[in-house]
Amino acid sequence: MQLIDLLQVATLPPALIERLSENYQIHQCVDGAGADELLEKVGPNIRGILAGGTQGPDANLIGSLPNLEIIASHSVGFDATDVVAAQSRGVLVTHTPEVLTGDVADLAMTLILMVTRRVGESERFLRRGEWLKKRMDFGVTVKGRTLGILGLGRIGKAVARRAEVFGLNIAFHDIQPMGDLPYRHYPTLTDLADASDILLVACEGGPANRGLVDASILKSLGSKGYIVNTARGPIVNQKDLIEALKSGVIAGAGLDVFDGEPTVPDELLEMENVVLTPHIASSTHETRRAMADLVIANLDAHFSGKPVLTPVPPQVS
Repeated sequence: MQLIDLLQVATLPPALIERLSENYQIHQCVDGAGADELLEKVGPNIRGILAGGTQGPDANLIGSLPNLEIIASHSVGFDATDVVAAQSRGVLVTHTPEVLTGDVADLAMTLILMVTRRVGESERFLRRGEWLKKRMDFGVTVKGRTLGILGLGRIGKAVARRAEVFGLNIAFHDIQPMGDLPYRHYPTLTDLADASDILLVACEGGPANRGLVDASILKSLGSKGYIVNTARGPIVNQKDLIEALKSGVIAGAGLDVFDGEPTVPDELLEMENVVLTPHIASSTHETRRAMADLVIANLDAHFSGKPVLTPVPPQVS
């Protein structure tokens, strides 16, 4: 049987690659090393690309593959892939929504609780033996506070449902019409930040939203406010965030994503009022298995002449 050639441009779970290798020929080009030589050799044979949430093909790569049919992203976000360039050529782009919603929402809620209750700081306090000398300062309760959600999509709604259980009031800002919801809508992000005690970043990434949360938004959030980001690092202006945390413009942050990850600025690493995790929102065995299943199902469906299960919505105007 002739194996279908796929180009892998993202770091993906070895188990997924092993499963795909049963029916596909995988050509790895993750870090760009040797890309020209590889593409000269196999470029005309490539019919699919394996992408990820933070690593995907740009317009030049997409345009250089004459027989490319599909880009399968192992993520819910697809901002690392030039979807417009792909769809303009009639190339399908798929992603893995829904299957990771619960785990991402769980981590977002965890970060909300950790940063407000100072859990990370408390653990370090205990491990250093300081509890033997004094009591630690208090955190704050979340009950009765307002959680402002930037981007009320699948994950934003899932966090809202969890937050309600903890007694949080829910507000949101989204550019898409949301219909009839029991949450207060704010027409601008500034209005939302001004009304929120905790601001959750849950919107899509990409160039349009780069730096969306900047110094002015953080100032509106205020000195008793917290920001939590489980979406994409570049949505928050990292330089402005660091300055806001250092100067007390906001009270703290819970961050699972960073601009330039996996590199994390030393200033963030050294701050006590920041909870940091290494982009693990979807990192459970169960969710990663479900994501891999969906990548494979999309590829198998396409190359069997069937509709893909989870296409990225049209981005071409």
